[in-house]
Amino acid sequence: MTKKMSMSTSKTSLVLFLCQIISALDVPLDSKLLEELSQPPTITQQSPKDYIVDPRENIVIQCEAKGKPPPSFSWTRNGTHFDIDKDAQVTMKPNSGTLVINIMNGGKAEAYEGVYQCTARNERGAAVSNNIVIRPSRSPLWTKEKLEPNHVREGDSLVLHCRPPVGLPPPIIFWMDNAFQRLPQSERVSQGLNGDLYFSNVQPEDTREDYICYARFNHTQTIQQKQPISVKVFSMDSLNDTIAANLSDTDIYGAKPVTERQPVLLTPTGSTSTKVELRGNVLLLECIAAGLPTPVIHWIKEGGELPANRTFFENFKKTLKIIDVSEADSGNYKCIARNALGSVHHVISVTVKAAPYWITAPRNLVLSPGEDGTLICRANGSPKPSISWLANGVPIAIAPEDPSRKVDGDTIIFSHVQERSSAVYQCNASNEYGYLLANAFVNVLAEPPRILTPANKLYQVIADSPALLDCAYFGSPKPEIEWFKGVKGSILRGNEYVFHDNGTLEIPVAQKSNAGTYTCVARNELGKIQNEVQLEIKDPTMIIKQPEYKVIQRYGQVSFECIIKHDSTLLPTVTWLKDNDELPDDERFLVGKDNLTIMNVTDKDDGTYTCIVNTTLDSVSASAVLTVVARPNPPFDLELTGQLERSIDLSWIPGDENNSPITSFVVEFEDALHEPGVWRYQTEVPGTQTMAQLKLSPYVNYSFRVIAVNRIGRSQPSEPSEQYLTKSASPDENPANVQGIGSEPDNLVITWEPLKGFQSNGPGLQYKVSWRQKDVDDEWTSVIVANVSKYIVSGTPTFVPYEVKVQALNDLGYAPEPSEVIGHSGEDLPMVAPGNVQVHVINSTLAKVHWDPVPLKSVRGHLQGYKVYYWKVQSLSRRSRRHIEKKILTFRGNKTFGMLPGLEPYSSYKLNVRVVNGKGEGPASPDKVFKTPEGVPSSPSFLKITNPTLDSLTLEWGSPTHPNGVLTSYTLKFQPINNTHELGPLVEIRIPANESSLILKNLNYSTRYKFYFNAQTSVGSGSQITEEAVTIMDEAMASRQVDIATQGWFIGLMCAVALLILILLIVCFIRRNKGGKYPVKEKEDAHADPEIQPMKEDDGTFGEYRLFSFVSSAPI
Repeated sequence: MTKKMSMSTSKTSLVLFLCQIISALDVPLDSKLLEELSQPPTITQQSPKDYIVDPRENIVIQCEAKGKPPPSFSWTRNGTHFDIDKDAQVTMKPNSGTLVINIMNGGKAEAYEGVYQCTARNERGAAVSNNIVIRPSRSPLWTKEKLEPNHVREGDSLVLHCRPPVGLPPPIIFWMDNAFQRLPQSERVSQGLNGDLYFSNVQPEDTREDYICYARFNHTQTIQQKQPISVKVFSMDSLNDTIAANLSDTDIYGAKPVTERQPVLLTPTGSTSTKVELRGNVLLLECIAAGLPTPVIHWIKEGGELPANRTFFENFKKTLKIIDVSEADSGNYKCIARNALGSVHHVISVTVKAAPYWITAPRNLVLSPGEDGTLICRANGSPKPSISWLANGVPIAIAPEDPSRKVDGDTIIFSHVQERSSAVYQCNASNEYGYLLANAFVNVLAEPPRILTPANKLYQVIADSPALLDCAYFGSPKPEIEWFKGVKGSILRGNEYVFHDNGTLEIPVAQKSNAGTYTCVARNELGKIQNEVQLEIKDPTMIIKQPEYKVIQRYGQVSFECIIKHDSTLLPTVTWLKDNDELPDDERFLVGKDNLTIMNVTDKDDGTYTCIVNTTLDSVSASAVLTVVARPNPPFDLELTGQLERSIDLSWIPGDENNSPITSFVVEFEDALHEPGVWRYQTEVPGTQTMAQLKLSPYVNYSFRVIAVNRIGRSQPSEPSEQYLTKSASPDENPANVQGIGSEPDNLVITWEPLKGFQSNGPGLQYKVSWRQKDVDDEWTSVIVANVSKYIVSGTPTFVPYEVKVQALNDLGYAPEPSEVIGHSGEDLPMVAPGNVQVHVINSTLAKVHWDPVPLKSVRGHLQGYKVYYWKVQSLSRRSRRHIEKKILTFRGNKTFGMLPGLEPYSSYKLNVRVVNGKGEGPASPDKVFKTPEGVPSSPSFLKITNPTLDSLTLEWGSPTHPNGVLTSYTLKFQPINNTHELGPLVEIRIPANESSLILKNLNYSTRYKFYFNAQTSVGSGSQITEEAVTIMDEAMASRQVDIATQGWFIGLMCAVALLILILLIVCFIRRNKGGKYPVKEKEDAHADPEIQPMKEDDGTFGEYRLFSFVSSAPI
């Protein structure tokens, strides 16, 4: 984490920003700056310390360095100067220190074995490379040797020695046969770390002639082969046969059988051994044991645990591998070989030593004249390494003196340095296991400030994010950095800003107000420089509607939304991912502007979908999970267990639930004996259950199948189980739905629902049908029938109750005793009509009828109810006959009264009543006459106004279509309507009932009148009819109007009025569009019935609706 920059001006010992830049191990250099600044050499590339080369190829010893001015290179070989100009086979690459030794044109690699070191030098110092040891690789041939066959007794141990030639580097060992196939290895037979092949005990199958050890030398890409080794294993049986063939019958012979042996270690030998390993290397410990049975190896660390995450077991646990060992891994490791007869162990004492390793490696120093500094070189190792210093490749004790330098063990202290103090120092840390060599230069520079950040650089930042404005600088002494905002702004200070050591200005939470021009000023005692940068603040990109979790059925369609909001100056790109990877290349995936649609969804589309929105400045994302659900896959592996006569256990394995939990399993069965191919429901169990105990019926050849059910639906049925045939038995149940109903007055039809095949419980299914008359002391009459579901008993009395029962039986016996049901023999038509019929007229349209019930014996069947027939004979007001239309009302059950609605007023009616049973209707009661009273009449059939004059109108009307009584009079009401649609006083006239016209006189000329007309009976007034009419103008006035109309001034006046009216209409139209009241509404208010107008005072809208409804319903 960067530190806040101190604004202090005091000169202290410090490492400048450029010390990272000009270090070969850190960030790249600024090219322009490098062209101007001097720099001591730095080794950037070199060959490894232990460099094994291929003797067939040219030897390339790398040494690359940088510096200003560019360094020159020289080499030493075995501690003395190596003059490459005197060896024609050796060249140095241009502008490089890399040596190329030409072996391919006659040179010998062995002639160039040795220790090489490179020196890179310029006017500011000299850097040196590591000591590079050059050795050519070697892959010698196997020495010739005569290998004797190995004869081994079965069960004994065996070691086949490889003993490969010593190569550089050591070869990789493996065992194969003549067919170049690797020999199989196991706990019994395995290869040791030294390449030998170990047999814990040999078996007859180990006999072969081609055990071949191969050594692969990777550096030269060659493989060397040892002579094949022959192994012959003698078994006890073959050895006994051989002995028997060479001895007489009287000799005692017989080899001992293969005997088991407790473990013995083949490697390492003895009970203890030691092992030294270097820090950071891989520790390999091995134990291989002989024994029969084959021993098993187990490893422990005495007094501790094997290190977690770094411990591995190889070669069938015979090798313990610990990677990246440290001093803490030192200790005693015990391997234990154990079989059934005993165990043996070996303790390996491990010591971890360490070649030198860095604690603090020296780092380059860039100092100004007069400054102080230190080079620190700290290393550790086991044993503790010694530290020595060199200056420009020369031991510091004999190097030219520098008064500013003081050596204090692992530290060099520099005080008040000058430019001549520039040099390259080498730190060497070494012990018996190796060395470390590090170069670190001291570069003393006097330079005015420089700003490396480009001028007027534009920074764009998202609001509420940190803004980092760079001011990369260099100067010696180290410049002080100050920041300003704006052209004449004051220096920036305070908690709002963070000032970093590298010159960067940080605004932790940038806001719109922070946008603008910022100036960075760098100054030291040698000068001052400044640079301006621009900062723009952008709105953040947001996903305002994120994709949501979706559950979709297979083969459906799903869509994810991703609606974004972004800064108008930024161009966003939207990318969709599936499970953090690109979308499949599939035309089913449709990417729209704001959404992703997946057509025809499949199981593989299940996963997490992410919408990523990127701009040049920010990135946002949102994810949603798509779960594809489907009906479950069918169960499988159905198994029948626990077979009993009446039960069996069925188990199964559920299929894939397809992301929707299985809620239940439905078990179905097939009866191959009675209904092959027909599957019926057996039972249903919860979805967590995969077994069901099923109840069975006798005499059924069962097969079962299982259907899984989830929220989406039912799976396909499973494959059927094996068949299971149950034994026969007598029936368990009797037929259901037994009924006794007569179809004729003299019979009884007994019906039942026959048993299904699997309910028969055995062969020979029949039915015992029994009946007797109820409440009569009769014996049961029975018949046995088969293959039918009804039986007809003839010669029965009409409609008498019977007790009926049906019992199942088969070849093995009867079902349990059945329950009895009550039936009846056949019905006949009722014999008598209801009596004492009475009618009570309630009002002009409703009457109530009463009757006495018919005795049940006379009904002769099941009483269904009563029917009332009624019809209108004539209207009492007109005395006219017409077609008689009878109406029927049915009253269910034993009801003795009923209401007759919808009667016409002032009419004569007749009615009768009949009883109804299941067979039909009985005789009708005597007709009963009743009359309805008067009612109010309907409206007059028409109202017509004719013969208008100046002061009179003629009214003609028709009588009501339905007078509903004797008309007593008519009532006429009328009132004038003025030009503003206001209603005048209302006048009412009573007219005799025998009139059909009326002349109204003394009316106002040229006036509109509204008329209201209705009829009355003694009961009251009927509904009214309305009409409007206008009296004509006076002729003289009309003549004067004609004369005026011919005058020019009047025509002009009328045009002006017309224009004014047009303007008013436009104003009204505008007001109407704005919701104002319009003239039609006022007209309707003015024309309303005066008797209804008061309602408008309460609710004007309701009054309008009532008026409209009333007018539209009147006949025209």
